[in-house]
Parts: sequence; C-alpha cells; structure tokens
Amino acid sequence: MTQKFKSGLIATVILGILFFIFGFVTWLNGTLIPYLRIACELNYFQSLLVAFAFYISYFVMALPSAWILKKTNFKKGMMLGLLIMGVGALVFIPAAHSRFYGLFLTGLFIIGTGLSILQTASNPYITIVGPIESAAKRISIMGICNKVAGVLAPVILGAVILADADNLVKELQQMNPLQKAEQLNELASRVIVPYSLMAAVLAALALLIRFSPLPEIEAEQEKNEGQNFSDTKTSVFQFPNLMLGVLAIFLYVGVEVMAGDTIGTYGHSQGIPLSEARNFTAFTLTAMVIGYIIGIFSIPKLISQSKALAISAVTGVLFSIAAILTKGYASVLCIALLGLANALMWPAIWPLAINGLGKFTKTGSALLIMAIAGGALLPLLYGRLADIKLIGPQQAYWIMVPCYFFILFYSIKGSKLKNWKIL
Repeated sequence: MTQKFKSGLIATVILGILFFIFGFVTWLNGTLIPYLRIACELNYFQSLLVAFAFYISYFVMALPSAWILKKTNFKKGMMLGLLIMGVGALVFIPAAHSRFYGLFLTGLFIIGTGLSILQTASNPYITIVGPIESAAKRISIMGICNKVAGVLAPVILGAVILADADNLVKELQQMNPLQKAEQLNELASRVIVPYSLMAAVLAALALLIRFSPLPEIEAEQEKNEGQNFSDTKTSVFQFPNLMLGVLAIFLYVGVEVMAGDTIGTYGHSQGIPLSEARNFTAFTLTAMVIGYIIGIFSIPKLISQSKALAISAVTGVLFSIAAILTKGYASVLCIALLGLANALMWPAIWPLAINGLGKFTKTGSALLIMAIAGGALLPLLYGRLADIKLIGPQQAYWIMVPCYFFILFYSIKGSKLKNWKIL
C-alpha cells in the first residue's frame, strides 16, 4: 500500500464519518418542520423558516469559512465547525423551555454556520484527494454516508418528539388556552434530551478530528489542479463553468430540500396521518441512497458525470409533474422518488464546477457552498405558494420544473464553457 493511497484512504474514512454527521443533523429538519408547526402554532410559510434559517447560514458564512480555512487549515477548521454545531444544538435547550420560535431558528442558524465550515473544507478535500474523473464516485460514497444518516435521523427524532402527534393535534383543538399552552410546552420540551446528546457527540467528534491522522492538503497541491485553465485568469468570475455551476447548485439544493423537508407536511395535506407522514423524509433519502449506489458503479466507467446529470434532470422533471398530476400515496411516492433524481446532482455538479479553477479552488468552493442558500429560499417560496388557497401544497411543486430544466442546460452546455463569449 503506497503512502499516497493510505493517506487518501484515511481521509476518505474520516470524511465519511463527517458526512454521516452532516446528513443526520441536516435531515432532522424534515421532522422539525411539522413538529415546530404544532409546538409553535405556525402556518406553512412560517414553518419553512426552519429550512431558511438553516440553509441561509451557508450563504452568510461560506466566504468567512474560506477565510478561516486559509488562516488555520482543513483539520482545525473541521474541529471548529463541529464545536460551533454543538453550541447551536445547546441553544435548543432554552428555546424549548421558552417555546420561542426565534430561538429555535437561532440554534438552527448556528448549526448551519458550523456545517458551512465543515462543508467548505470537506467537499474540495474529497474532490482533490483522487483523480478528478472519479470525483463523482467518491462524492457518491460520501453521499451514501450522508443519506443513510438522513434516513435514520427523522425516524429516530420522529419517534421521540412526534410519537402521538395525531391524537395530540385532535386534543389541542378541544383544550382551553391554559391547557393548550401546558400541552405545547410539554411538546416543546421533548427536543431537550436529543439535542443535548447531539451536542455531546459533536464535542467528542471534534476531539477525534483533533487527534486523527488526517492528512493536510497543501496549498500548492490545490494550485496544480487545472493550472492550464487558471494561469491566464485574474478573477474567479471568469470561469463560466463555475458561475453557472453556482446557480445549478442553488436550484438543485432548493429542489432537494423541498423533496425532503416538505414531504411530511405535504403527505398530511393529502389526508395521510402524521404517524405515517413524519417518516416520509426517510423515503426520499432512501431513494437518494439508491441513486448514490448507482453512481458509484456507473461513474465514470459506464457514464460520464455530465451525462448522469442530464439523466437526473430529466428524471426530476418527470417525477415533479407526476407528483402534481396524481393524488394521495401515489403523489407522495413521486416526491420521494425525486430523491433518486437528485442523488447524483451534487456529485456531478461539484467537480464539473471546480474543474480547472487551480489557485481559485478554495474561493470557488466557497461560492458553491454559498449556493446552498437555495435550500433556504426555494422552500420558503414553496411555503408561500402553498398557503395561497388557489394554489395549495400540491400545485406549488410546479416551481421545481424550471429548476430541473436549468440543471439539464448546465449538464449539456453550461459545464463545458470555458469562456463567456461562447455562451
């Protein structure tokens, strides 16, 4: 076993653990949205501020995260990110005691801040530790770690905080204001134990990273990647494949979060009991795991990254329209199957976007992380549309269709552009 291979293997295992944590923390939102909608008495739009507070932190903190990583290194940056996430988890304790929605959102923003540092470090790391041609395969492996955690997270948290949700919703309608407040306070307190445990685990993982043999990526190593393209460039904005990739990531994350985080409340709007609907996020993520497995075995041996992205975009269009035109469990199934369509998008867009950036890789990665703000804004737009009686939760899914069409354009042409003049 060569030293280079051993170093890459160690990095992959450690990053796999981190991506598991990303997934577990991120996809708790799918359960938190219906939970906080009850506990804090919210409408669709207000409840989707959960996704907004979490994902907008990526936009706010991505460039500061790149600055932090330049001042420290990847390893210390990952440790810092985990500790910040732990602080965010602890904020849930006073939020639960006060049942103040703004404090819950603050905790989610802090958790997202820690994740933005971790993502800014880990995504280019897993891309650079091996050949760029197989980057999608490595990111797919990370995606499986991420989404397996995402499958488990809503099931575990849902069993704790939404165990008797259907009966509780009925009982709340018949209670007087004092009884209702007491019951909602009890419901809010259910997050204290799981988020306290989460804070402890994150602190332990920070120590693990601190003493791990994780190899450091040298700045010079980054500069040598794609230097033929970057030597003549003076600004990161001169790379069309990157800038169009930023928009593609923005739209992709938006539709991914809609498919994962709104499916529970959407299923309930279709007449499905909360006892079932609370687990629907896990179905979306299971479909994504299947998509990642397909990616591992097919990219790049059977299909290129750009072609896989094109197929995924077309599949996304078809499942979106099918979800709008069907009803009940069939419609919910189509939303869940969007996980299959979305699975290979991040693994394909990321390496296509940073290919050839050379010395601009860290800044380009930060811009791509900022684009995760799509998960903040597009679901919020969905929530606003869903609250309009003439549109409703089902017809609001039409906003997904143009998103997938742009991703299709990026896969066919946008990712191949090296000069704005030939657009």
